[in-house]
Amino acid sequence: MLSQMQDKGMKLKRYRGNPILTPKRENDWESAATFNAAVVRDSSIYNSYMLYRAKGEDGISRLGYAVSRDGFNFFRLDKPVFEPEGEFETLGCEDPRIVKMGREFCMTYTAYSKHGCRVSLAATKNFITWQRYGVVLPDVENKDAVLFPEKIGDKYVMFHRPMPPKELWGIWIAYSDNLVNWQGYKVVMMPREGLWDSVRIGAASPPFKTERGWLLIYHGTDEREIYRLGMALFDLNDPSLLLRRQEEPILEPEEEYELYGQHPNVVFSCGGCELENSYYIYYGGADFVTCVATVEKDVLLNSL
Repeated sequence: MLSQMQDKGMKLKRYRGNPILTPKRENDWESAATFNAAVVRDSSIYNSYMLYRAKGEDGISRLGYAVSRDGFNFFRLDKPVFEPEGEFETLGCEDPRIVKMGREFCMTYTAYSKHGCRVSLAATKNFITWQRYGVVLPDVENKDAVLFPEKIGDKYVMFHRPMPPKELWGIWIAYSDNLVNWQGYKVVMMPREGLWDSVRIGAASPPFKTERGWLLIYHGTDEREIYRLGMALFDLNDPSLLLRRQEEPILEPEEEYELYGQHPNVVFSCGGCELENSYYIYYGGADFVTCVATVEKDVLLNSL
């Protein structure tokens, strides 16, 4: 039976240097917004790799690339590393999420076109050359897909958010043998009436593996369309089983860069990584800039 996390007021701590990524007016492709970044840590060389969603004056989303040693200060390329391709991406490639599997980095992202939103997948070893798998959840409009960083029971596992009737706007799970063909669809978490996540929810960064379960950072909205971040815990061996869920958000719009932008009152995360004894959670502020907030692992785990 689901039990609520004991609320001890655990909140993420914003980096004082936020925002860490802002639009570059001199680059047409990222002159309007740089937000919703995925970040993955390569522990073998102690680098953090970032893919961020960028928009220019044409309104098309492309993905930029940046790298950091400390998780705060990122050096970025002046050209996008991933651009729309094919009929399902004519309006952009949005909201990347990344995990490292073996020697490859696997990215889920939202392909946007006249067909709506579709979950697509690509892989790379260097963030420059990509192998595209295309749309992998073709049946309905879908987004907010995150891969688990390892197989569970010999299966790849994904959380995603189909866009059926509003009554079913929850987080779903799916399984695959090859990353392309997915099955076993099942809802694992739904919005909660009367709370900050009462209208829609979706996975943020790929889940973190902890000794107590799979930790998921997720976003939620209420009737006022305010985006906040929360956390939930799923069983290590059966990630369709929700164990606990904190009642209060761990981050909500408060700063000017979160309150005002392309979409006001938004903190929206696509990525997080572990650096030493902390979790670094990267998020878009007001669909305009990229920010980061942190929490010590022990503090977070002791709040579960």
